[in-house]
Amino acid sequence: MFASIKWRFIVVYFLLVFIAMVIVGIFIIGRLESQQIANITSSMEQNIQTIIESISELAEDDWMIVQEDIQETLSAWGLGSNETLYVIKNDDIATVIASSSKKNKRIIGESAFTNDKYMDSELILEAYNGEKSSKEIEDPNENTVANHIAYPVLTDVGKVKGIIYMVSDLENVYVTVNESKKILTNATMIALLITVFLGYLIASSITEPIRDVTNKAEEMAMGNFEQFVEVKSDDEIGQLASMFNHLTLKLKDTIREMDVERSKLDTIFNYMAEGVIAVDISGNIIHANPIAIEILELTQEKSLEPYSIFREAIPLKLINLDDINYDDEATLEGDRNLEIDSHVYKVKYAPFKNEKNNIGGLIIVFQDMTNEHKLDNMRKEFVANVSHELKTPITTIKSYTETLMDNGIDEEMEQRFLAVIDNECDRMARLVKDLLQLSNLDYKKTTWKKQEVSAKKLLKEILLKLEFAFKEKNHKIIVDVEENLPNIVIDKDGIEQVILNIISNAIKYTENGGEIQISSRCLDDAISIKVKDNGIGIPEEDRQRIFERFYRVEKGRSRESGGTGLGLSIAKQIIEAHNGEILLDSCFGEGTTVEIKIPYEKV
Repeated sequence: MFASIKWRFIVVYFLLVFIAMVIVGIFIIGRLESQQIANITSSMEQNIQTIIESISELAEDDWMIVQEDIQETLSAWGLGSNETLYVIKNDDIATVIASSSKKNKRIIGESAFTNDKYMDSELILEAYNGEKSSKEIEDPNENTVANHIAYPVLTDVGKVKGIIYMVSDLENVYVTVNESKKILTNATMIALLITVFLGYLIASSITEPIRDVTNKAEEMAMGNFEQFVEVKSDDEIGQLASMFNHLTLKLKDTIREMDVERSKLDTIFNYMAEGVIAVDISGNIIHANPIAIEILELTQEKSLEPYSIFREAIPLKLINLDDINYDDEATLEGDRNLEIDSHVYKVKYAPFKNEKNNIGGLIIVFQDMTNEHKLDNMRKEFVANVSHELKTPITTIKSYTETLMDNGIDEEMEQRFLAVIDNECDRMARLVKDLLQLSNLDYKKTTWKKQEVSAKKLLKEILLKLEFAFKEKNHKIIVDVEENLPNIVIDKDGIEQVILNIISNAIKYTENGGEIQISSRCLDDAISIKVKDNGIGIPEEDRQRIFERFYRVEKGRSRESGGTGLGLSIAKQIIEAHNGEILLDSCFGEGTTVEIKIPYEKV
């Protein structure tokens, strides 16, 4: 029962009222008793004063002379039945000379010290010393309590000539006090009953809303967040209900935001480029995004099977669970590279923690490094090609120079050797020039001097420069340029280099007597310049790499023709720098078509 705050509240309220009533009762009863005794004492002193004045009129010095008169005065005084007054003479034995009580008249003439049943010797002695004193004395035989006062009567010179001793029974006082105690006890019982009743009502008014909030909170804990508490007051309980409702609204907003964030995370997780799987410490795959499922070729059913089942899979066998000690964080993080179906992946793994902040398993990420791997291979191949391209002319120059340094050759042979050296130097110069141009294009250090140029006029100038090359190989040239081509804003030297390179390749790789078609058209947003030949063409396996640096289809023939293998790569970057594109289509043994598109502004 006392586990309920309602009953604890009632008991506390009961105890508070009970203690308060007890304290108040004790204070009131004590105050009433002391006040009653003080009133009786005051009344006794007044009576004594009056009697002293009466006695003083009868005899000024010796009370024995007027003893009978004093007795008559006391008898006629009319004291209450519970009051007794004695007159004691100041002599050696403290003789009682008068008494207001008929019962006690026998002690008249006797010593007050021998009648301690009626009078207190200590009070008499104090009165003989000139001190007024009073005292409550209990009679154990009669079970009564009386108030005793000993009052000295002084002469004109301050000498004690006698004592007025008065006794007042306090029975009425204690009857009144006891009646008051009964009244207070009854009042306390009634107050406590009312307290319990009111405490129950007040506690119910407090605990019922709290119980309502508790029930609604329990419903929320079970997942039902549509819980609101009725606000019935503006006090703290009402504020609690209002805050609960506010908490409900904020919780719904928070859950909505968490759902949005979870949706974002799920979207990011599902559509991120890397494959991600989560493995618990028991070796079970607990989550995998679509990329990871695709990489590992897992089905939805398999992705929930133990991790050990897939330990023999190519990607996962490199992460052996036997090597992982979950108590040693040094073994929980790592990365390694592996190749799967012509794709190169960097596999990274690190631990994650659960809700108890303990390690709950591993997160394994598969990052596709295929392009980076290709770029690295291209870089290595590029360095090898540059080394090879430079090594050949340097070797030739070195050997011919050493031969020239020998004096055993004639002048004609010397001129031939010098011609070869000159050609190899030109070849290295072209290579270095192309490399520098590529470097500038890569790092965007090329300064383009763009100007408005007529496309038709540009093609005419280029064909004029190549006229000798056409005639040398007896090629048939077909030129089809659309009339009224719009002008284009370009770097003339750069675009001219591109077109020259493309047409030169067509001349170079087309047999004598072949046909080369050069056409230009105005498209919706670009000028198209197309070069088509019926030369040797490009094999299908080489088309994807034709724009790579130093890549040649027929390396021996290309090198013999003086090419560096950088022309098409440079051409592609120049066209892209002009926001254009270069397209190549070829059929091995039938010919090649190269088209460049350069944007122009419509008028």
